[in-house]
Amino acid sequence: LIGPSQALRTQRVRAMREIVLDTETTGFNARGGDRMVEIGCIELENLTPTGRTFHKLINPERVIGPEVVRVHGITNEKVRDAPRFAEIADELLAFVGDAPVVAHNAGFDRSFVNFELETAGRAVIDDAQWVDTLQLAQKRFPGMSNSLDALCKRFKVSLTERPLHGALIDARLLASVYLELRGGRERVLDLSVPASGQARETVGQSTCGERPRPLGPASTEDERARHAAFLRATLSDLSLWTRLEPGLAD
Repeated sequence: LIGPSQALRTQRVRAMREIVLDTETTGFNARGGDRMVEIGCIELENLTPTGRTFHKLINPERVIGPEVVRVHGITNEKVRDAPRFAEIADELLAFVGDAPVVAHNAGFDRSFVNFELETAGRAVIDDAQWVDTLQLAQKRFPGMSNSLDALCKRFKVSLTERPLHGALIDARLLASVYLELRGGRERVLDLSVPASGQARETVGQSTCGERPRPLGPASTEDERARHAAFLRATLSDLSLWTRLEPGLAD
């Protein structure tokens, strides 16, 4: 049986599951005749990719114009034999589940995903389930360019493997950006050069000479003579002091 504390930990882990999503389309208006041609999703747990992904090319059942082919490189030939959205809708919904859906400029992706789901006779993904990284970026960097490309450059996320836009590639980039927007990875304390080691090195560089042993007296000869006279006048037994100051025995 699962105890209360274990059940609570399980709930917390489940609560941290998120889906990063990106789409490629034939245009900008889902309800104006444009359709989805690609969808890519990445599963995160505690802001870390689990390795599980969902990626599909989709037959949009309409012609893909050359102007958008130049953006994502998906031609009519590439999607001619791809499944239609209705054929992959259930698989997509099963992958997403009830997890928050993270997207950049989420309103755009939401409009296409939900239009396709609605057209396929499936339940749409509720608006409250979407997380918009564009809004997060605008709050953090007001007045600055907050496109995905700009954020990648700002957070030093490499764009070398992305000659063209692609749903799964962009979802991977967005996952890295989202991590940074949520505070970034905790910096690991570097213990390769411990502070004590640095202290030892500093001490080793000291310019002080070796201390003489035994130490020389700090008092003057006159002070020592007066101190000896005081001891002889006040003490009947000088055995202790003669060990410390052999001259008293004279």
